[in-house]
Amino acid sequence: MSSMSNVARLSKYIRTFPKARTLIFSMIFISFLAGVMIFLIHSMTDLNLIEDILYGGAFGFGVFGISSIMSGIISQQWISSMKGINLKMKHSMLLSLISMIILILITIIGSIISAIFNMDLLINSILFGCVLIFAFTIFVLWSTSKLGFVKSSFISSFQPMIVLAMLIVTLFLGNVENIFKFGIASLLIKIIVASIVLLLAIYSFIKVIESPLRKNLGIGLLDLVSLFISHLNEGTDSLETIFEEIGEPIDTLVGILSFKTKNGIKALFLSPCVHPGPIGSVGGSNMPTILGNSFNNFTMVAHGPSTHDFNPVSTNELKKIEISVKKGLENLNYSEKASKFVRYSQKNAKIGVQFFNDNLILLNTFAPYGSDDIEFGVGLSVMSQSKNHCNVKNSIVVDCHNSFSEEKGRVLPGNPEVFQLLDTIDKIECLKQNTGIKVGCSENTTLENLNKSHGIGDSGIKVMMIEVEGQKTAYILLDSNNMKIGFRERIFKEVDDLAIDELEVMTTDTHSVNTLSNGYNPVGISKQDEIIQHIRKLINEAIDDLESVEAGATVNRIEGLKTFGPNNSTELISTISSIVAVSKIMAPIIFILAILFVFIWIFYLPAI
Repeated sequence: MSSMSNVARLSKYIRTFPKARTLIFSMIFISFLAGVMIFLIHSMTDLNLIEDILYGGAFGFGVFGISSIMSGIISQQWISSMKGINLKMKHSMLLSLISMIILILITIIGSIISAIFNMDLLINSILFGCVLIFAFTIFVLWSTSKLGFVKSSFISSFQPMIVLAMLIVTLFLGNVENIFKFGIASLLIKIIVASIVLLLAIYSFIKVIESPLRKNLGIGLLDLVSLFISHLNEGTDSLETIFEEIGEPIDTLVGILSFKTKNGIKALFLSPCVHPGPIGSVGGSNMPTILGNSFNNFTMVAHGPSTHDFNPVSTNELKKIEISVKKGLENLNYSEKASKFVRYSQKNAKIGVQFFNDNLILLNTFAPYGSDDIEFGVGLSVMSQSKNHCNVKNSIVVDCHNSFSEEKGRVLPGNPEVFQLLDTIDKIECLKQNTGIKVGCSENTTLENLNKSHGIGDSGIKVMMIEVEGQKTAYILLDSNNMKIGFRERIFKEVDDLAIDELEVMTTDTHSVNTLSNGYNPVGISKQDEIIQHIRKLINEAIDDLESVEAGATVNRIEGLKTFGPNNSTELISTISSIVAVSKIMAPIIFILAILFVFIWIFYLPAI
């Protein structure tokens, strides 16, 4: 999951760009100030200080400012006309501003060196800066806009060409021929050759790092990057087209616990062994809300044993889970028999257990110790052992996913946590069941002052109260991706005075909250007091809603669900990791050599 979280952190930069108007004003101010600095550094004219400021500011704004503003406008319009993506006006202006700042810094450094060593490096410094921003813009556009190398190169040439054109116009309009001397032929040869060198360097680098992903999975790295940014920036689902290409069908399970009154189903508790990822609204990331909204009654969608290998490739795949649940509901046998909720533990593992006739629900957690997803195979082992141990027909396994730690990863076969879970199951007593079940429900999906930036997804907070033999147990579900360590325990403490006997706090593991703030964004990092107040209110509402019900449960198979799959998921992560490793070696070698050649070519080519 760490790979996804690191990528998700990009979203806060993509979504917080300044407005285009702010960027334009910044270009005007910085370019004017840069021109003043360049004239003051050179101080080779007969101008006084006021004239240096006025003429220098006009020079800077004319050469750097106007060219960058024009480039931002033209680039955005051209990319839109070419059906490129990800470049709104504010993005185009920001790209022009960054390029302008790079150009200005190189020009000022050249001016300082010229003044110290009595050299004339100003024009060459501007040429060198133009070539660098040309290469920088190609790299950005080719990587993010899906335009291709040729179109990206054409659009990237706008800003350098306008800078050079404005430089020539400004110098011929001003009376400063004795300061700036250059030859047009030398200028053109220098910039054309230097641009070709950097073009070849960029093209070679991209093609080399792209080849492993295209060879192993048949997808382009730049397509993946550009569509991912498009999703973070605009919320598009076009990234799913790539996932569908690499996806593979699997069979998995969904646990179904249903409570009905004489008027029909009152509440559903679902535990699909499908992972709600990978990120944002792509694939199954918002599965808890989409699946929950598929039913016309109160529905809790908990986190079943599954990892990123079981991420659906598109939201359309979630329909298969819905169909499986509805088929399961058609054949349920309901009963009034149930047991009290009892908790068992072995070392770090804790399991909350409750029987419903010949069915069993297991709420697994390692809190307050950190943990992440329980792998599907581990879940199957827990399911099988608990069925045999207690001689039940169905065992619904829930990964409470409520104690986040970056240091602790998934619970995989062979991990000590697996045996802790299995040893805990051996402690379960097959409790006597009595007739009489009451269930009360309450939910709040529009939490005031709480949103995805606070780790709360579209389904908000849901509470299901189950009363058996006078014991009230609160099943509390937050639509979140895990929970800050210690927050679960604080919730237990803060609701201790309410009229309940037992509780468990779960999260859905929704990855819809992973596009803001940071990669993981577990609930409880902020707004703990507000969240607890909502939970307290919902518990009281669920108690007031208690009424007699019958319970039925089953574990149904989901067939042909297209997911990342264990093979492709591992292949994707390992391939990207290898690309990163190779890039760390290749990038410095290729670009340092190319930039060094360009530097020597521009600054040491004799004027023609």
